[in-house]
Amino acid sequence: MQQNAFLRSKKGHETSEAPRKKDLKLNTPATEAVDHFCTRNGVRCAGAHLIIDFSDAQNLNDIDHIEKTLRACVTAAGATLLHIHLHHFQPNGVSGVAVLAESHISIHTWPDKGYAALDVFMCGKANPEACVPILREAFKVKRVAVSELLRGKGL
Repeated sequence: MQQNAFLRSKKGHETSEAPRKKDLKLNTPATEAVDHFCTRNGVRCAGAHLIIDFSDAQNLNDIDHIEKTLRACVTAAGATLLHIHLHHFQPNGVSGVAVLAESHISIHTWPDKGYAALDVFMCGKANPEACVPILREAFKVKRVAVSELLRGKGL
């Protein structure tokens, strides 16, 4: 992995992705049993979506560091990595996503401003809050703003 990589797409596991199910019939007992909804603060929802803004952050142009950090977040959250896709802009900045079985973690960086915007959306038993301290440490963040949205409430 090189720092000057322009485009990167990697699988999370050595095994191939599971085949897609065709003609999935909704409302069957098997489908209802695995909807992966969760309950947060007494509210049943599809999952928690954290909107995270970092200011005065470092390491925002290091694509290898960003990939390593996203992988650490996935592990800490107890999520399942499907693949990571990162794009390194020239002369600086990185955008990308870790696609999870439980949803995603996305990052967009502006190294010259010390700013990064992240989304951490997870459903089921995954814990998106576990990503915040890992991200703070990895990017040596001085100012953090985190907002939480509960997605799919009332479904």
